[in-house]
Amino acid sequence: MVTDAENNAAAPNYVISRWSIPLAGFLLSSMGGISYAWGVFIVPLEQQFGWSRASAALPVSIYLFVFTTVGMIFGGALQDKAGPRKVAAAGGILFFIGYLLAAQVERFPFTWWLPLTYGVISGLGCALAYCVTVPTARKWFPDKPALAISVSVTGFGLAAVIFAPWITSLIHTIGISNTFLVLGALTSAVTLFAAWLIRLPLPGWTPQGWSAASNNASIPMYDSRTEATLAEALKSPVLYFIWLGLFSVILGGLIAMTHIVPYGISILGLEKPLAALASVFFGVANGFGRTIAGLIAEKFGAVRLMLVTYPVVAVTFLLFNTVATTAATLYACALIFGFGFAVTLGLFPLLTTVAFGAANLGAIYGVVVTAFGLAAFLGPIAAAWIYDLTQTYVLPFFLAGIFVIAGWLISLFAFKLKYKLP
Repeated sequence: MVTDAENNAAAPNYVISRWSIPLAGFLLSSMGGISYAWGVFIVPLEQQFGWSRASAALPVSIYLFVFTTVGMIFGGALQDKAGPRKVAAAGGILFFIGYLLAAQVERFPFTWWLPLTYGVISGLGCALAYCVTVPTARKWFPDKPALAISVSVTGFGLAAVIFAPWITSLIHTIGISNTFLVLGALTSAVTLFAAWLIRLPLPGWTPQGWSAASNNASIPMYDSRTEATLAEALKSPVLYFIWLGLFSVILGGLIAMTHIVPYGISILGLEKPLAALASVFFGVANGFGRTIAGLIAEKFGAVRLMLVTYPVVAVTFLLFNTVATTAATLYACALIFGFGFAVTLGLFPLLTTVAFGAANLGAIYGVVVTAFGLAAFLGPIAAAWIYDLTQTYVLPFFLAGIFVIAGWLISLFAFKLKYKLP
């Protein structure tokens, strides 16, 4: 009997090559990545509605929490059964509904309205759109998994480069509500197009001339030694080490992503457009950094890349309030934070694949990425709360550095233990 997933497997003539799949993933992740530009909304929301910084940061925390917890677990399991196209299309519809309702914030200027509409509904739409990108790319590229996965998720980081200045301009010219309407139309249209483009390979398909035995076994990160079910993965301590490592590292990155623009405005006294450029620099490094990270990991291995990257990121966090005293140094720190974020989100899916295989990656990585959700809920809000109490960002960025160090050590311990990596 032919399943829905198998009905989506054939590659019709409008798909030029299998590289259409990472392209579709790039588009899907780009629409979710608009959330990374939320920092440009924070000060306008404070000024228009009189909200606290914590209240203005809450919508994106809820969005990322829903996206990476309930949404990814549900969407990951669903796309394993129904195929990626229907799931991604459902995400596009939810994007439209969520942004349309968020645009009513001037009628309902309550601190719970945007967390409910933008946070919950659009966050779930993001999950359904994004959850199909990594597993589908991995199935089409058993020979180049790091590169294909990193290209597919590059859009999530690069979106801030494209959208932060544009959204800043929109807010200034047409207001917050109309900006949400524009974003709703854009995200739904692009997501539905990408859903039309994406599909699974035929069962048993492999790239021409490639076999598992011919894979580059000299690089430990490609020596995938198991095809685990979700139940089997949940019994493995490695899964929980991966989860803890992702949580700790991403917590710092989310604090930087959400608060680096408000830091520029409130602490350095920069004009809003100049401060918004920090989000652009973060996005450049986060976006292009994912592909760069994938290329480096193809050659040297993901853990080795993490070994070099995370200490640099941690030191930058620890010294941030001392170093980031001008626009130029703020942008330099944003580049470092963005690349660290890129390494994390570009390579943790690969690490999960190595540990547990690709057959059930949607469901298993859906569990792993809940660490992102908890970090998204706690990090931006905690940093905003501390700022509201102290009127400084000294403690939030220092704590971010401590968490990055902890996540680095946890991740290395997990893979040292399982694979005896050098």
